Amino acid sequence: MDLIKTRKSVRKYKEQNISNEVLKEVLDAGRMAPSWMNVQSWHFIVVRNNKELLSQLANNQPHVRYADAVIVCVADMGAWKKERFSEVLKQRGMQDSGIEAIMQIPAYYPPLLGAQTTLLRTVEQITYATAYMTIEAEKQGLGCCVIGAIGNEATQILPELSQKVKKELNLSDEQCIISMLTLGYPAEDAETVKLRKPFDEVVSEEKIGQKFVI
Repeated sequence: MDLIKTRKSVRKYKEQNISNEVLKEVLDAGRMAPSWMNVQSWHFIVVRNNKELLSQLANNQPHVRYADAVIVCVADMGAWKKERFSEVLKQRGMQDSGIEAIMQIPAYYPPLLGAQTTLLRTVEQITYATAYMTIEAEKQGLGCCVIGAIGNEATQILPELSQKVKKELNLSDEQCIISMLTLGYPAEDAETVKLRKPFDEVVSEEKIGQKFVI
């Protein structure tokens, strides 16, 4: 909770390299995040060199360009393919009959509901991993900012540039960049100011409008 309260978006960084050891801790936090049926429909790409192109994809946000490293968070719809998803379920100890049953239920197997629903469920997984990585970055003393205003095929923003970036990063048609994390050592020791809605405005008990009482 202390890390959550002190974490903030940091957009100015020192000219100081982050070691691969520290980056691995951040990436491992994402890898260990919750995932529906353990599908782990994500991939994380560390970019240190071609950040200019990523900045363009993020509508020229400058901190993407000047971060020491950028983690590109990729939704991997291919993780839902029957052969790949079956292997994940087998690792959980499920038998073939149980796996087949799972794949007949639309709520459990989103490809039955089409590409758009599969993408939405995959984006859901990415949000957990992204949140975990921001907290670990804070623990490691790094400044971090989640970059969500980016072009991709899901939003149809900057479609040509999106395809160029996908090619540069060797992504398949089944993979979509959802967000990025900029990372670097903070250039300023700024105070954290959390501007959040009051607790009772966002929390209810049993139904909206009924106060949660401690």
